[in-house]
Amino acid sequence: MAIFNLFSKRQKRLRGEVPDVYTYDNIPYALRVQIVHILTGSLGSENEYCGGNEDVWRLYKYIVDSLCREYGVFYLGEKVYGERNYRIELFNFILKEHNIEQVLDAVERSFHVLDKLCREYTYRRLRNASKNIDDAISELNSRFKEHGIGFQFEEGEIIRVDSQLLHTEAVKPALSLLSKEEYAGAQEEFLNAYEHFRHGKHKEALNDALKSFESTMKVICDKQGWSYDPKATSKNLIDICYQQGLIPPFWQQHMAALRSLLEGGVPTGRNILSAHGQGATPKKVPDHIVSYILHMSAAAIVFLVKSEQSLK
Repeated sequence: MAIFNLFSKRQKRLRGEVPDVYTYDNIPYALRVQIVHILTGSLGSENEYCGGNEDVWRLYKYIVDSLCREYGVFYLGEKVYGERNYRIELFNFILKEHNIEQVLDAVERSFHVLDKLCREYTYRRLRNASKNIDDAISELNSRFKEHGIGFQFEEGEIIRVDSQLLHTEAVKPALSLLSKEEYAGAQEEFLNAYEHFRHGKHKEALNDALKSFESTMKVICDKQGWSYDPKATSKNLIDICYQQGLIPPFWQQHMAALRSLLEGGVPTGRNILSAHGQGATPKKVPDHIVSYILHMSAAAIVFLVKSEQSLK
C-alpha cells in the first residue's frame, strides 16, 4: 500500500519535528501498529485466518513456533488459554513486548518468511506475489525511516543503519553484490558483522567485517586464478589484487589514497582493536569507530567486486 503524505506529516516537517537522527532503543507504538498493518495486508487478515485459509494459518503458526522454539518458551508473551490464535499472539507480541531486540526478532522473522517462503512457493492468496512482497518490504523500510528508527530489512535480515547516505551508497550495493553464490561466505560474514553491531558486540562486528573483506578478495583471486597463501593477511591479498591489475596501471597513482585506506584503515582497525590480546584492561571499541569501519568495509567490497567485474 502507498505511503500518503498527510497534512499532519507536512506540518511536522515545517515545524522541524521530523526525526533526522536514527534511534535504536525504542520502537514507537505507532510504528508497531503500522508493521501489523503491513503484515496483515501481506500474510493475511483475521477473516482469512479464521475463515479456513490454511496458507494463512500455517504462515502465522510457523513464525510463532519458530520464535517460541528459539526463546525456549511455549507462548509469545502471556500464556494463551483456550484455542490458540497465532496471528493475534504474534501481533500482541509486536505491539506489547518491551524488549526491543525481541520485537525486531519478530519483525525480522515475519518478513523473512514473507520474503523467502512466500516468494519461493508463490503464496496462493497473492496473485502478484513478488510485487506485493517487494511493496511490503519497501513500506517497512520507509516506516523505519519515517520514524527515525535506525534499522532496515535487507537480504532477509534486519540490519542497523547509521547513515542513510552511506547505507544507500555502500551497504546496499555490497549486499547486492555479495548475494551471488560464489560470495556466500563473504555475505554471511558481512551480515554477521551487522548482527553483532546491532547487539553491541563491537569486537565481533569488526572481526566479521574484516573476514568478509578478506573473503571477498579470496573469491576474486579464485575466480581469476591468482594464487595466494590460504593464511594470507589483508595486506597480502591487497598486494596480489594490485599486482594482478585489478586496478589498471594508469589509475594506480590516483588510487594511492585508496590503497592506503585499504592497507592501513580496515586491517589496522581490526588488528589494533580486536584481533590481539587486550591485556589486563578490557578494550572498549566506540560505536562511531565500529560504524566507520563497517561502512569502510562495505565501500571497499563494492569497489573490489565491481573492479573484478570490469576485468576481461
